[in-house]
Amino acid sequence: MPSIQCVVVTPEKTALETTADFIALPLADGEMGIGENHAPVIGRLGYGEMRIVSGGQTERLYVDGGFVQIADNVVNILTGKAIPTSEIDVEQAETQLAEASKAIAPTDELAAIKTRNIEQARNQIRAAKRSAN
Repeated sequence: MPSIQCVVVTPEKTALETTADFIALPLADGEMGIGENHAPVIGRLGYGEMRIVSGGQTERLYVDGGFVQIADNVVNILTGKAIPTSEIDVEQAETQLAEASKAIAPTDELAAIKTRNIEQARNQIRAAKRSAN
């Protein structure tokens, strides 16, 4: 029986509002699993695949950074982008990866942007390939 309320919000819309048995999130420093009655947490999301398990079915979304708040069996996610992994444009992500890898980054700020773009593209490709299997 689903026991966790999950709400995923992007700047444009509420991308997902559902109940779940278990949620796995990519954090900036690893992955977090969330079950019923999880301790309250506020964390920074990384780039990658979010898995929502409900009734033996797994829904997968690519999330593009942001924040998560967990309290009272409610998981609120604020992210720049939330895309079902089956809808990721792999060719576009591969192009982004190639362009970001070639980019010249003479300043710390440009180096951070280059690193972020590479990480986003790699994680989109990884999430899309997992979804295809």
